[in-house]
Amino acid sequence: MGLLDGWKLCPRCGAGLEHAEGSAHCTSCGSVYYANSAPAVEGLLERDGKVLLSRRGIEPRRGYWDLPGGFLEEGEEPLVGLAREFREETGLEVRPVEWLGTHLERYDHYFVLGLTWLVRADGEPQASDDAEELRWAGPDELPDEMAFPHQDELLRSWAARNEHA
Repeated sequence: MGLLDGWKLCPRCGAGLEHAEGSAHCTSCGSVYYANSAPAVEGLLERDGKVLLSRRGIEPRRGYWDLPGGFLEEGEEPLVGLAREFREETGLEVRPVEWLGTHLERYDHYFVLGLTWLVRADGEPQASDDAEELRWAGPDELPDEMAFPHQDELLRSWAARNEHA
């Protein structure tokens, strides 16, 4: 199922939509809607050989461990969004340290283009917003399954790097 599946009427004027590959076009007002991947950011906060994990308080994958982060707001710069998401979910002010990469992954009925950084922060995190719980985990304390598949790979790589450090 794609982002525009099920769209029958234009959200602007209520007229019928014509669907094409990856888009929908309004036959009345001319608006065009695209099924783009949604941009998101996340951070791997490392401290004293452990990484900060966040238990999801929302669907999808409610109750699974996740990395703090979330979706960018319209027009928001990625590092500004990263700082905002960390502040909302943990109360911490983070600083990016190292670029870790991108991932493209299914999220409900659409795809997310995610950007990941290694970050640093001072202070004690407090769960807030859509984070039910926070905990620090060492390389041998990671969950069997994270909320999203790319995080399993990312944390295995982090753990391997830290076991040999």
